[in-house]
Amino acid sequence: MRVNSDKPDIWKLDIDKSVDFYNKWFMRFAPKAYRSSRLDATKQVESTLKLTNNLTDIGPEVLNSNPGILPILRMATAPPIARDRLIGLGNISPNLVRTMEKNNSVPPHMKPRVVESELAKIGKTIRVLADEDIFTWLDSKKQPTKEQIHRAATIVADRLCGAVADPIIRNAQEKRQLASIKAWLEKRGYKHFDTKRDREIHKVPPATFAIRFNVPIKQPGNGRQVNIPIDVIIMPKNAKAGMLPVMIEAKSAGDFTNTNKRRKEEATKINQLRSTYGEEVKFILFLCGYFDSGYLGYEVAEGIDWVWEHRIDDLERLGL
Repeated sequence: MRVNSDKPDIWKLDIDKSVDFYNKWFMRFAPKAYRSSRLDATKQVESTLKLTNNLTDIGPEVLNSNPGILPILRMATAPPIARDRLIGLGNISPNLVRTMEKNNSVPPHMKPRVVESELAKIGKTIRVLADEDIFTWLDSKKQPTKEQIHRAATIVADRLCGAVADPIIRNAQEKRQLASIKAWLEKRGYKHFDTKRDREIHKVPPATFAIRFNVPIKQPGNGRQVNIPIDVIIMPKNAKAGMLPVMIEAKSAGDFTNTNKRRKEEATKINQLRSTYGEEVKFILFLCGYFDSGYLGYEVAEGIDWVWEHRIDDLERLGL
């Protein structure tokens, strides 16, 4: 049974309601999520200032021991610089910079002498560009007060959070969506399934669910088995032996542009599931926010149905 994919006559109304639902949540909770992330970021910046003696020591030894501080140092300059800009300005090894930021380490096969030389270039570039309007003590060469350090850390934290604001909001929204599904299921007598005890998808007990379940699939072509993450799997109360659970992906969007960039992800996932488990796979999207008719039509063409979060009781139509 289809839920919403066969009702294009009400898509426009649902799109409007979904946008309103998302915007109300954003206005109430997004600032709180941002403030929480900024508080954590402020602590990280203060720790970085301590490690670098308040930006007066950004030498190879400090950077080698603490490679993960580089993103913070890039936000401490005037203007803040992107990773590639740092590489270009200092003529620094791209592999070194990217490994420091992505893996919190230096490349293990790079010669120590080369590492030291490249790290020295990073430190010199950051020090030359350091924002002395924020780090006022660098110009005066006086020891900063605790208040000055905290103020500077807060400003840099704002820059860090501004650069990753969308992921912060998206992660907070995803947590809320999953909590909504969990509360809906528990209200109807469903219990959380212990994924540590048994991970076989066909052995999920009736009237249970799991959050972020890794479903094994076989890759087309080579038949290699890999796991793909599914946000929620639910085994209906009346499930028969060997039945597949309902699989739900929580999706949210704060504008219409990004949804069209991300819609291929769901198509890839359902095709992988069907190639492994057959056409009986029940793969449903749980949507909240800016999903327009173009996005919905694309999902219909891929055989994907959805439930709107503002009408969560439609989950009942999945036999739950």
